[in-house]
Amino acid sequence: MRSAAGSLISICEAMNGIMNIDSRLFAPTLNFLSNQNKDRIHQAVLKILAQIGMKIFHEQALELLAGAGCSVENDHIVKIPSDLVTQALESTPKNIAVYDREANHCMDVGGRRAYFGTGSDLIFSHDSIKKERHPCVLEDVSRAARVADALPNIDFIMSFAHPTDCPPQQAYLVSFQAMTANSIKPIVSTAQGRDDLAQMWQICRILRSSEKQLREKPLMIHYADPISPLKHPFYSLDKLLFCAQTSVPLIYSPAPIAGTTAPMTIAGHVAQGLAECFCGLVIHQLKSKGAPFLMGMGPAVLDMASGECSYNAPEFLLSYQAMVEMSQYYDLPNWGYAGTTDAQIPDEQAVFEAGLETFIAAMAGSNLNHDVGYLDFGRTGSLELMVILDEVIDQIRRLAQGIPVDDDTLALDAIREAASEGDFLTHPHTLKYLRQTQWRPKLISRMGYEEWHSAGGTSLLERSQKKLQDILRDHQPVPIRAKQAREIQKIVDQFKT
Repeated sequence: MRSAAGSLISICEAMNGIMNIDSRLFAPTLNFLSNQNKDRIHQAVLKILAQIGMKIFHEQALELLAGAGCSVENDHIVKIPSDLVTQALESTPKNIAVYDREANHCMDVGGRRAYFGTGSDLIFSHDSIKKERHPCVLEDVSRAARVADALPNIDFIMSFAHPTDCPPQQAYLVSFQAMTANSIKPIVSTAQGRDDLAQMWQICRILRSSEKQLREKPLMIHYADPISPLKHPFYSLDKLLFCAQTSVPLIYSPAPIAGTTAPMTIAGHVAQGLAECFCGLVIHQLKSKGAPFLMGMGPAVLDMASGECSYNAPEFLLSYQAMVEMSQYYDLPNWGYAGTTDAQIPDEQAVFEAGLETFIAAMAGSNLNHDVGYLDFGRTGSLELMVILDEVIDQIRRLAQGIPVDDDTLALDAIREAASEGDFLTHPHTLKYLRQTQWRPKLISRMGYEEWHSAGGTSLLERSQKKLQDILRDHQPVPIRAKQAREIQKIVDQFKT
């Protein structure tokens, strides 16, 4: 059996091959905005920043903005001229190379390459066998990381849970430690503030052996966010400045809620979210020109009938799609969404909604797509749904390969030769292209009714439960070297005290 590290390398190589579309192919795409639409949204973003302004609650950030020529007014309001936005867009890297714990190159975040991973900080974990949910504990973080490590189409991991059995100020750091121990895949981290983020960075430095190696081969991407509408709190900007200083790739993604903290209209929703994101981008690039940055927004939509914030309303999907198209307009790496559902359990609604969102992310060319396995408006996680979506992503990636058209795939010689025989079953052309043309499912059933019934008559959810139990029983992630594990434990223990 191949090692987990070797398997991951081959997966990453295959994924890069898939997303670097063959010159014979017409790459499938999805678009909702015209070029004129994008120009108008861009101009609206610039006007929000230059004429309305943002509230900045961090002295160093205020000093950077004032020193660059921004207008700083009473009540921490800063107005950012358009030329600073243009300069920041120009200096930001168009691609971010990301590496796993073993320093293998895994992702090139940028262009139209689509990667998928779990989400973070869920309150509950759903047990579909017991048909109940429980408050998340640290073991849920470890289990999710181990399952994601085993699934070939999950490219990166987040905590998937916020442990209630840990002191709040320690929860993010011990979750990060659990992720590094249970998976070699790249990590997107969340943190309470600069202090625990700095310790996560130290853990990554230990795993890379030096700061230089960590800068050259980043393992961690960090997620931070402002507060809509138009506010940038101290803790968010403090983490942003730390990431700029240390070259940790940063996601700075607001989550404006249409109808409450952002306009109800999709165009206004997107314009405000992008303006909030670009305020962070300007500060980030003023601190460290050329530091890696991912743009994005969480386009939450408040259901005015239920009071819930939907991850899967059509308006969410349209706003999300618009943000992805704008990221391609700017040629910047983007933070995206996939594999989420508003359903309360991993049922038919869950697979439909999560599958649709994942298809949109892939066809739109969204780069770093998180939250695979989210239920219940982002409150609950399902490992069974994650297992199902691993196969859904695999099938969507087959679609993303497109249709190769050349002399050999048009198969005129095979058609001529096989015509007299009446079938292609034994023709060499069929054997040559069988495996690379036909996608084969592992969970989705393609049996006839009698065969399916004889095999146990199981549902997709039941088959995913069995695969999940097999992973939890059999999969062992590549262990951290003993010396590194001791050094990491020392950092965590010192932070606890």
